[in-house]
Amino acid sequence: MSEERVLTEVRDQYGTIRVLEAGDYRFLEFGEAVEQSCVFVPDTAWLEYDYTRAMLLGALCHEHPETALFLGLGAGNLTQACLAFLPLEDVEAIELRPDVPRLAMEYLGLADDPRLTIRIGDALELLDSAESADLIFVDLYTDTGPGVGHLAWKFLENCQRRLNPGGWLVINQWATDDGKPLGAALLRGLYHRHYWECPVKEGNVILLVPADLEQELDRDALARRAEALAPRLGYSLMPLFAALRDAS
Repeated sequence: MSEERVLTEVRDQYGTIRVLEAGDYRFLEFGEAVEQSCVFVPDTAWLEYDYTRAMLLGALCHEHPETALFLGLGAGNLTQACLAFLPLEDVEAIELRPDVPRLAMEYLGLADDPRLTIRIGDALELLDSAESADLIFVDLYTDTGPGVGHLAWKFLENCQRRLNPGGWLVINQWATDDGKPLGAALLRGLYHRHYWECPVKEGNVILLVPADLEQELDRDALARRAEALAPRLGYSLMPLFAALRDAS
């Protein structure tokens, strides 16, 4: 890869935010070189990493999502992909740090899409004022790891409750050394073992949680949607589909 160069660096109350460039790629970093997002500049809807591709696969669990809520924006890479490839009409993103969306638009190709609304603040506090959605994505990371929301019972419970009927909650969870998601015991209890996991090579586990216990994952329909989307994506989601496992 080409040599990295710093495009900009700012400090806020939480620490340092940095945008770097290497060849056709730009990176959003927090703190001491902790990468948060990667953007392929020629195509900002391209998902470079498996964990973001697995989150997009989770979105395809819904047959026709019209609304989405992103808790944690980062560079907006996954948001861009969902706006590009899903039939979304209304998208809300909640981001803690006001400089993050500004830098994403200025340096990382986040488009000012009329369907997208960005609110600044703590997702744990603003969730209750968000509209319900067909898809909710939880990706709340700092330079030291996952935010408190990833292990906050009430918050995770409320995320599921904000789903519309038939909706899906997609959580980017850290994996422990045994390959299980961080807080596995809590998650099994909270969601009654009724969810699916997709381990990815970056060391995360993506959780796919349905709106209620009556809702099942239609694997055949998911595979069809993933295969149909592959020509537009430029890559296949089927290796990630093959990795899907029941939480139980």
